[in-house]
Amino acid sequence: MDVLAAMPLAAWVSLAAVLVWLGLLLGRGGFWRADQKLDNAGVTHDEAVPVVAVIPARDEVFTIGRTVHSLLRQDYPGPLTVVVVDDNSSDGTAEAARAAAERPDEKACLHVIQGEPLPAGWSGKMWAVHQGLTHARQVTPEAKYVLLTDAEIEHNPGNLSRLMARAVRENRALVSLMVRLRCVSVWEKLLIPAFVFFFQKLYPFPKVNDPRSKVAGAAGGCMLVRLDAFDAAGGIEAIKSELIDDCALARNVKAQNVSIWLGLATRTRSLRRYEGQGEIWRIVTRTAFTQLGNSALNLLLMLAFMAVTYLWPPVALVWGAVTADPVTAALGLIGWGLMAVAYWPTLKVYHMPRWRALTLPAAALLYAGMTVDSARRHWMGRGRAWKGRVYQ
Repeated sequence: MDVLAAMPLAAWVSLAAVLVWLGLLLGRGGFWRADQKLDNAGVTHDEAVPVVAVIPARDEVFTIGRTVHSLLRQDYPGPLTVVVVDDNSSDGTAEAARAAAERPDEKACLHVIQGEPLPAGWSGKMWAVHQGLTHARQVTPEAKYVLLTDAEIEHNPGNLSRLMARAVRENRALVSLMVRLRCVSVWEKLLIPAFVFFFQKLYPFPKVNDPRSKVAGAAGGCMLVRLDAFDAAGGIEAIKSELIDDCALARNVKAQNVSIWLGLATRTRSLRRYEGQGEIWRIVTRTAFTQLGNSALNLLLMLAFMAVTYLWPPVALVWGAVTADPVTAALGLIGWGLMAVAYWPTLKVYHMPRWRALTLPAAALLYAGMTVDSARRHWMGRGRAWKGRVYQ
């Protein structure tokens, strides 16, 4: 008791950080293990049913061709129809999509439609998906599943077959993949694995995949949805104005007392490049404050949590060494070490060395700054800008 009473405030904060990391490692569904992945086995011919893929695309001329080509060359043993919705692009996106169909059979199952003007109350992406689904139901009314995917996702040839295997064999109404994001530039190496780690912490994949848990989440780049469950959840109309539409859809679907699944992809990947820190900053600020419910209190609580959990351990280690406070230094080292252990599996997914776990506090500081900037934009009435549109 005398030792505890003599501990300085810095040591108490360090102890709090250690306890938080122990709680995250031992609880929260073991999110940090990054072990929720698709099996290698695909669906059999007898299990295959008609599927339609819908791709909303706005000014994606540099990636849409590879996305469409990767879908047209899937080894899925059942019928697959691909619908691309050109959301009023100005760069030749529609032409690039059509050019991806090289063989007659590919041209036959590819539909590229021109999007209508955006009506009030809709986000651009959801309006494009709505039009794509409407067209898909007309040309392939027999489809049982829809694959919702972004215009910069390059699908591994066996991706749809493995998604369907998970959906059919485990009776999952929604199967989603956090695709492998590009991680080449200096900023990507610092921020992308951290983003994936934070996403897993926010929506623990094992809890999402547990039918007994109410936790729901999805990754919008790759979502396979059973259409009957999709309709029962209100369809696109129920999330037409959502900016975090993927998780909103997952929440609505799981609320129908059906099972969903979310995992990490190792071979299906995003083609989007994040060469500069500013590009990642713009993407995060679009929805970060929305994730907090546009609440100033939630923002303050988040900043306090990030400061204690991520930033304080390395600071405590240095502070304790400089002030000759071994307790604070030791607790800071333990907290930083636990943080690194939690981060290692995600780094392994991205084939990155373990020493990069030491950079997680720096990434956390930047993401906290992005969230503050997102709140600032909201309070200044500047809305969320994306693809040439601003959403209030």
